[in-house]
Amino acid sequence: MSIEALNERVKTDLAYLAFGGADWVPLKAREDGHVYDCVIVGGGQCGLGAAFGLLRERVSNLLVIDENPEGYEGPWDTYARMVTLRTPKHLTSVDLGIPSLTFRSWWEAQFGPEGWEAVTKIPRKDWMDYLRWYRKVLRLPVVNETKLRLIEPMEDGIYRLHIEGKGAPADRLLTRKVILATGIQGGGEWHVPAMIADRLPRSLYAHTSEEIDFGKLKGKKVAVLGGGASAFDNANYALSEGVAEAHVFVRRKELPRVNPIRQMESSGMIERFHNLSDSDKYAVISHFFKYNQPPTNDTFERAASWPGFRLHLGSPWLSVDSAGELAEVTTPQGKFEFDFLIVSTGLLTEPALRPELRLVEADIARWGDRYQAPEGAANPVLDAHPYLSPGFAFTGRGSDGSSNVRGLFAFNYSALLSCGLSASALSGMKFAIPKLAAAVADQLFLDERDRILGGFFAYDEPEFIGEWPKKA
Repeated sequence: MSIEALNERVKTDLAYLAFGGADWVPLKAREDGHVYDCVIVGGGQCGLGAAFGLLRERVSNLLVIDENPEGYEGPWDTYARMVTLRTPKHLTSVDLGIPSLTFRSWWEAQFGPEGWEAVTKIPRKDWMDYLRWYRKVLRLPVVNETKLRLIEPMEDGIYRLHIEGKGAPADRLLTRKVILATGIQGGGEWHVPAMIADRLPRSLYAHTSEEIDFGKLKGKKVAVLGGGASAFDNANYALSEGVAEAHVFVRRKELPRVNPIRQMESSGMIERFHNLSDSDKYAVISHFFKYNQPPTNDTFERAASWPGFRLHLGSPWLSVDSAGELAEVTTPQGKFEFDFLIVSTGLLTEPALRPELRLVEADIARWGDRYQAPEGAANPVLDAHPYLSPGFAFTGRGSDGSSNVRGLFAFNYSALLSCGLSASALSGMKFAIPKLAAAVADQLFLDERDRILGGFFAYDEPEFIGEWPKKA
């Protein structure tokens, strides 16, 4: 099968499901511009999947915006440096149960069933190519090079989105609902410890989420702070680009060996997480944070195979200082000097860190507002997460501000505590996207309750035209 043949198969499959039926949501008329039913911020895998989910709900008055150039949404062809995805290849995601839309169908259309059997894990760049195809074959309404600056709540359940960029259709958009499909950093910000940010010039360090000119580091000595999968991805990438030595520093005395995601994938926890009590959710994600994701075996072996690879266990960084053009790192094992530091310390989740939310963040309920963890179990990092509905909707701190956040949805990493591994891992997307799309559609339906019910009670179009007794 060719890609062209697969494209036709996708059309046929969707036609059999009556995809593309008429919208049921009445248009919202305003003199100051067109009102979208939903604007999705972020055109990566979450944003594309959310758009397809809404189209399946017959909500097509929508727009997806992304700040990146077309084809470079998300991390896969920008700052991600793993060789393959970490997710098992057989797990499906944004296809939403349509076989012809799966990565496997896309792969086999090019390389055949034998090619699929030869794949152990999905290559990172091929995953991005698949997403480019997915967007194109579904004709999803994405506008690139358009950045959201501010969400402004208005009257009558409308949000004004202040945007900018080369691709922006205007400097403002009006919409009834907003989905923040803004990825792993979209609920807060990437975290760089103060001892690094306050003590070193930017020329001596970068977070793993940033672009790094590895060409300038050829033959140099670099340090990577962190023991998760991303740290080893970056060490391997640096060495493959000609770095002489890559030292990975881990505060633990042993590398974590357990990946709790594998258990969650098979136990029903990912798809049923929303049914847990708040105390159970808090306990599960607290336990998850203790392990997070260890490096995959192939990533570790790939990094460790380089002569210049060094691993320092039980070596938290106690202090960092500049020593001329070098960075000096102090650990319990001694002092080291490096040409460059790569920081793999994850992120912080907190709505107040997001500039686009500055007009509404005070109205967003956090977990610390709704749940008091037992003494000794409370974690301020978890408490700062937004408290979301099972459908990813922000909830209000009080009745006064609830209307300001009613139409906002967080389909990004900040949903972890409320909705589990859903918008933060491919493993959960096939379960999460339908919940999100249904929640948005439910709000739209209730917003139009009076009009829809009025139309129902007034409906009098005859359907049955039979007569009895029959005329001669």
